[in-house]
Amino acid sequence: MRGIEHIPWLYDALMSVMDVTGFARWRRKLVGTVENRILEVGCGTGRNLPLYPAGSAVIALDPDLGALRRARRRSPHTPLVVARSEALPFPPDHFQTVVSGLVFCSVRDPDAGLAEIRRVLHPGGQLRMIEHVRHNHPALARIQDGVQPAWTWVTGGCHPNRDTEATVERAGFTIDPADRVARGVMRRFSARITPDPDPQS
Repeated sequence: MRGIEHIPWLYDALMSVMDVTGFARWRRKLVGTVENRILEVGCGTGRNLPLYPAGSAVIALDPDLGALRRARRRSPHTPLVVARSEALPFPPDHFQTVVSGLVFCSVRDPDAGLAEIRRVLHPGGQLRMIEHVRHNHPALARIQDGVQPAWTWVTGGCHPNRDTEATVERAGFTIDPADRVARGVMRRFSARITPDPDPQS
């Protein structure tokens, strides 16, 4: 399915408006204190890439080759990979940080994508995300449900009614309440792999 998300210049124009209205601060917070060996999943046109701390070892991934061409212009030295989050071409426990910004609303199989992130993330590593989520108010959530089919078609995959935080926790992560910010339907948070229960307890 192709839509706004797959037209790089148009998607960039919309993101520029969001950045001017305050989203740029969230981006900087998302990547500003990351640990090395970083994977950015769904990097799109690469708007986050110039914001990483100097010397960060970042690999960026997206399924859309057109978006990656634009990302290459923004960050010429960052390794870029064409792949989907549901099939990450990396070994287990490889990354200290995985970053995802406005991605899991569009991932075809969010559970599979988060399972892959859990696989490639070091047990002591961190997942950092910005997402929009299902509204807490039932009436507004029903409106999201109603507009979802048309919205998904126009955007090329975005689902406005996904409860991504719940999906993250279901995938075996624990969200850090001290590093979670909620503004309306927007969320910025970090999470770590939930330790397995102690079999002796």
